[in-house]
Amino acid sequence: MRNESDGRYKKKREDAAFRSLEAKEPDEGIVFGRNAVKELLLSGKDVDKILVARGEREGSISVLVSQALERGIPLLEVDRKKLDAMCKGAAHQGIVAMAALATYVDVSDIIAYAESRGEAPMIVICDGIEDPHNLGAIIRSAECAGFHGIIIPKRHSATLTATVAKSSAGAIAHMRIAKVSNLATTIDALKKQNIWIYGADMDGSVYYETDLRGPIAIVLGSEGTGISHLVEEKCDFRLSIPLYGKVDSMNVSAAAAVLFCEAARQHFGKQ
Repeated sequence: MRNESDGRYKKKREDAAFRSLEAKEPDEGIVFGRNAVKELLLSGKDVDKILVARGEREGSISVLVSQALERGIPLLEVDRKKLDAMCKGAAHQGIVAMAALATYVDVSDIIAYAESRGEAPMIVICDGIEDPHNLGAIIRSAECAGFHGIIIPKRHSATLTATVAKSSAGAIAHMRIAKVSNLATTIDALKKQNIWIYGADMDGSVYYETDLRGPIAIVLGSEGTGISHLVEEKCDFRLSIPLYGKVDSMNVSAAAAVLFCEAARQHFGKQ
């Protein structure tokens, strides 16, 4: 004899089964399998990096590796178990590509966009932001504050994954993001275009007492070690946020929001 509680139990089992199936779906932005990765490379779409199972360098994979190297796509050799986990147990054939969920632009496109709006360029440079939630939050705050673009390095950085897109609350679709091989060289090029470089640093000048008008780029360092030594040497100024509590630092995305809002006030607010 069946009763109402039996029906609820059956529904719970069905819901659990659906959740189990959903959990086995690979994350958005992950392309796996030799033919799928081949087609992705042929498409010319942006690829953040390619992971190859350790020891898999023969046959068609060697061809794909060569094509990736020609395009300057970062390659990582990892244990097969890591690929198994990324693909939720699906057959990956020893190769996984992480495709960007947005199209990267050139740094020149960011500057051109600012000029098209009749505004001084406002740029964010992320130096080693590896947490995708932080990168997404930074993108969101930058877009809200009217920044024209963000620059990230090819290596040692979170890339435009589904987690970043979700954390940005849709801002990723409106923000111009450039991915470069060398941040120091990029900063030198920005300086030649009269863009002042401000590094976020605990020992810098108080941010609201600093002139942030005109063409600027704000550099944010990694969550653990801050701005790298080489990039720090390239900064024209250093910005700090006074703290009055017992904790000695802010999360990088929270600090970014504070600095971005002050820059926006000076650029767009009534003086």
